[in-house]
Amino acid sequence: MTVRRLLALPVLAALLAGCGIRATEVPTDYGPAPSRVRCSLAEPDVSVQAAPGLPVQVFLLCGSSLVTVDRQVRVPDGTADSARRVLVAQGLLDQLAKQPPAAEKEAGYTTDVRGGITVKGPRRGDPEDTLRLGTAPGDLTSYALAQVVCTFAASAAAEGDGSVILAGPDDRAPRRYTCTDEVRARPGSNEPPSREVTRD
Repeated sequence: MTVRRLLALPVLAALLAGCGIRATEVPTDYGPAPSRVRCSLAEPDVSVQAAPGLPVQVFLLCGSSLVTVDRQVRVPDGTADSARRVLVAQGLLDQLAKQPPAAEKEAGYTTDVRGGITVKGPRRGDPEDTLRLGTAPGDLTSYALAQVVCTFAASAAAEGDGSVILAGPDDRAPRRYTCTDEVRARPGSNEPPSREVTRD
């Protein structure tokens, strides 16, 4: 009986090897665990925290959703409220257009907002809180529009009600865009809902 068992061991080892199963009694080593969880920063970016300016948050893309990261925008002391809104909005656009720093890239953060987009205040007849972009909102990708709307809506550039009034450089009427939970969760599938705003 013992001899049979001894003879069977090489056969069993060969069968296991043929099936691709490792003949071992210790747990298989699948390599080290990932050093960083996707869409989760191990620690805040010190360079961003140390930068002078007004602390703000912008929405970047990570996975299939929008997530906030800390940034800074510069606004001179004593700036009038109307001019302050535009300066904050331009600073937010500039931050959205920048490529995320290395730590954020490693964690999966990206942006779909392209550089060079400018912003101005309302024209005559626009609601006073209108922000006119140098690129029409409808010409932005759904991801970029979601980033801009949600970033503006949560900032000093808007009224603080989760919405923002945007228009482009043309004569089309401004529209009020809203950042919703659905937009934050799936910006590629859900564009920010909007409605035309009556001119004064």
